[in-house]
Amino acid sequence: MKAMVYTKYGSPEVLKIKEVNKPIPKENELLVKVKATTVTVADIRSRSFTIPPVFWLPARITLGFRQPKKEILGMELAGEVEAVGTDVKRFKAGDQVFAASLAGFGAYAEYKCLREDGPISLKPTNISYEEAAAIPIGARTALYFLRKAAIQSGQSVLVYGASGSVGSYAIQLAKYFGANVTGVCSTANVEWVKSLGADKVIDYTVEDFADMDEKYDVIFEAVNKSSFSACMKSLKKDGTYINITEPLPNVKMLWTQLTSSKKLLFSRNSPETPEALNFLKELVETEKLKVVIDRTYPFEEMVEAHRYVEKGHKKGNVVITMEHDSKF
Repeated sequence: MKAMVYTKYGSPEVLKIKEVNKPIPKENELLVKVKATTVTVADIRSRSFTIPPVFWLPARITLGFRQPKKEILGMELAGEVEAVGTDVKRFKAGDQVFAASLAGFGAYAEYKCLREDGPISLKPTNISYEEAAAIPIGARTALYFLRKAAIQSGQSVLVYGASGSVGSYAIQLAKYFGANVTGVCSTANVEWVKSLGADKVIDYTVEDFADMDEKYDVIFEAVNKSSFSACMKSLKKDGTYINITEPLPNVKMLWTQLTSSKKLLFSRNSPETPEALNFLKELVETEKLKVVIDRTYPFEEMVEAHRYVEKGHKKGNVVITMEHDSKF
């Protein structure tokens, strides 16, 4: 089968199309013919190894010291089940599915094996493979943290980085749970973020949310570009601060945790179970959640897709389509 591989860390140009062995599903696995995948920030960081110095060693242990341990990137996908292992009960050949491949990566290929009990679900019936592929990471992340924050109807939520993949889902999910939602984004995305359901949108190039009198029950930092001090100033005394990009708190954050009743949540993976995707599937099928795709690239233009995402200006998601019969 064809796969997009990288054998060294570096620029998007390290990605190369290569013929590799087609995987064989184990007893508890499905073999999925990949129809679409995405380019996430995690793919970019893993490919380029742009890791904060404090996490350099554990990241090298995980990803590989001299070269990548896992040569095929790709953290989310949608496709068709081609075969199932002998112990698989929930799926059968021909089922249309969407899934997160997480730490195992591997979605940048024509086929991928996935565990039946992992984050995989039947694809929503009312959307395309391309749209379904853009749900498993961003939407699951937003859902996980909003649930951890115990979001309730009537609360006020601020989403910083409202136009990105996680941010755009956080806006919609917070509204679904009954919150009053404020999005923070650039001028170009103000009207678009409003269309996602935000009650108010702040253009950070014009005004600073911290200079306003508004206090929030939840501040959801999706891009790690706001000031922590500003967030604390605008967070209610018993509010929750979410930062999906910081795996560990710094000294100021630790002090806040020790000296206040504010709750701080930091980056971690969502549970590797089907539950969240099953829930999100229902929301999509009842049109309570929509997928935002910024750009779509064919598989052979993966390098260009990585270049675009690396610029940091994508709106929603960037999708890669897989043509199984094409000649690369």
